[in-house]
Amino acid sequence: MSFAASRRRPVCGLMLAFLVLLALPLAAQAPELSVHSIFGTREFASNLVDIEWMRDGGAYTVLDDTAGQTNLYRVDPASGSRTVLLRGGDLIPAGMRDPIDIESYQFSKDDTRLLIFTNSARVWRQRTKGTYYVWDFTDKRLLPVSTKPGYQMFAKLSPDGRQVAFARDNNIFVTDLATGMESPVTSDGGENVINGTTDWAYEEELDLRDAFRWSPDGQRIAFWRFDQTAVRPFYLLDADSLYPTLVPVRYPKAGTPNSNVRIGVAELATHRTTWIDLGADADIYVSAMDFADSPAEIWLTRLNRHQNRMDLLLADARSGGSRVIMTDSDSAWVEYTHQPLWFDGGKQFLLESDRDGYTHLYLFTRAGALVRRVTPGDWDVVSVQGVDEKARVVYFTGAIDSPLTRSFLRIGLDGKGLSRISTEPGIHNVELDHTCRWYVDTYSRAGGPPVQVLRGADGAAVRTIADNHVLVGKIAALKFAPQEFLKVRAPDGTMLNASLIKPPDFDPAKRYPLLMWVYGGPGSQTVLDAWGGPYYLWFQKLARDGYLVASVDNRGTGARGAKFKRTVYLHLGRNESADQIAAARYFGALPYVDPTRIGLWGWSYGGYVASRTLFVGGGVFKAAIAVAPVADWRFYDTIYTERYMLTPAENPDGYDEGSSMAYADSLKGRFLLVHGTGDDNVHFQNTIRMVQRLERANKQFDMRIYPNKTHSIAGGNTSENVFGLLTDWLLKNL
Repeated sequence: MSFAASRRRPVCGLMLAFLVLLALPLAAQAPELSVHSIFGTREFASNLVDIEWMRDGGAYTVLDDTAGQTNLYRVDPASGSRTVLLRGGDLIPAGMRDPIDIESYQFSKDDTRLLIFTNSARVWRQRTKGTYYVWDFTDKRLLPVSTKPGYQMFAKLSPDGRQVAFARDNNIFVTDLATGMESPVTSDGGENVINGTTDWAYEEELDLRDAFRWSPDGQRIAFWRFDQTAVRPFYLLDADSLYPTLVPVRYPKAGTPNSNVRIGVAELATHRTTWIDLGADADIYVSAMDFADSPAEIWLTRLNRHQNRMDLLLADARSGGSRVIMTDSDSAWVEYTHQPLWFDGGKQFLLESDRDGYTHLYLFTRAGALVRRVTPGDWDVVSVQGVDEKARVVYFTGAIDSPLTRSFLRIGLDGKGLSRISTEPGIHNVELDHTCRWYVDTYSRAGGPPVQVLRGADGAAVRTIADNHVLVGKIAALKFAPQEFLKVRAPDGTMLNASLIKPPDFDPAKRYPLLMWVYGGPGSQTVLDAWGGPYYLWFQKLARDGYLVASVDNRGTGARGAKFKRTVYLHLGRNESADQIAAARYFGALPYVDPTRIGLWGWSYGGYVASRTLFVGGGVFKAAIAVAPVADWRFYDTIYTERYMLTPAENPDGYDEGSSMAYADSLKGRFLLVHGTGDDNVHFQNTIRMVQRLERANKQFDMRIYPNKTHSIAGGNTSENVFGLLTDWLLKNL
């Protein structure tokens, strides 16, 4: 149940300013709005462009397949003029007839070589294993990274572009591109030991998959090593064959042993590995690591198992000796996403922390001495985009105006001169170039599809990259009722952010059924002034069917400071359910809401909240849908669960209170339970145990299982099938 991956943030040079024009949406005929058109076709697809900034900031690159083959183009930021860098038709490996597809790519530092990823396959959430090739722009040759069998993972060019390191079968290898010779960096990887990538829990809950780093001089590779011997396998059942097979997943449930983690630094010339001193406590997490702008030192963030203390360590890559230079701690938990951004040649770093009540930026020396808090105010910094070393400013996004929005901002490293770069309300997702001269602003508001605009560092628009005019025209033609934002009072008096969608022919004199959508997990948000994609379109389809659709961000959700978020500590489920019930009562008192027809639905954590809230709601809700829900936190993994609940032995009352299935005998109303049997995240075990409780209490309910489908219950026409089920069930039961 982790959120958000992070990109490497640039440390940059100079800023320039330019102008913009946004294309107006073209008129469009109203398309069909149906479950099929939303989830089974590309009728409402976006035309956003994936870009990669080149290191000098003088251009960015894009892939384009409109010419009948996938070509790589270099694009001039100011003019938009494109030059072909690489024709897809040239990418034919030796002995093959057809060119490979470019799925992702990475330039060498001197831009003379291109590392290409293709033939990918899924590993849990993402397609992170596949085949790598290197295109040599000088020799016009395509070189395989490895000719040996097996998928490769997380390949990276060395700083000089002469070698490629990659992981395969839980070991790390290096290929010399001049000779094609492949050499092992580690050799003990296997069923129990993992080198260069991570175990299931780290991938899911710390968003860590790529687990090795090149030193700046290319002489060393630092890597994570996991020994998961102590982690028991959880067996998924694959029933596709005549005799079902068991699929083991090393999955540490709350309170059980984790993998043992070590950090090694391998010297390529001597084949010697130095192990970093991580301290006396072995029951830890290493959430992030890299070389500290030096070939001789690495930094790493060490979390204790309770995750209420994060130590930033500097370690000698040659001796393994380490020292703690900075500590962040909290009475509840610290955020694993807070990682140092080094600049000035490694002499200083910025770090996010909510030690003063809100997430802000703090400046430290290399020795870990606090220089100052950089950003001010009672609002959260959301993401750091980069540091302009010459101008002495840092660029970042923050919820400065409201938890519902994300503005692009700039402030001096001296903590002065806070200024707003973005001017439009809504959500701004920013990709800043490496020199801080340009950025791509992907911007949207509620009900409005995203637009991509290239801007100068001062926010002045240069040109539109993607105006999404076709989708904008379709949405305009559908004449949706606007999404409204409002406040709802929680039981303790806290005002909660909420949204509401009404039918297009809304009549305030009528009473309408209401469906509430919830996620509600710590740090999450569903109430945002942003384009909502397929969910938003489905909600508008339900509105056309005569429903009101609302969402409420309960206590514990994000962008409202540490106190608001940490109210759920040790008691997951308590405030979430109380707030959703209070919101339902608020809506039920409105003159246009039918209080006898209020429903609640959610997926994953939202499914957990929906089921628990229905059970404890005392008949407030007529119906609820829970998709892939946690039934008891004892069934979920160590990292996520213990962050908020400690272990079952340390907090037995919290686990008992937080269990949704513990209240199953209080079910009043109609209940639909949906789950995939191949869910490696929230195991189907949760639904089995929930069903046992419901049947024991002689409660009637509906259920749909999706054989071998994972947590997303997707693939083929599955998404359309799921939302077709949800739609039909709501029409009959709400």
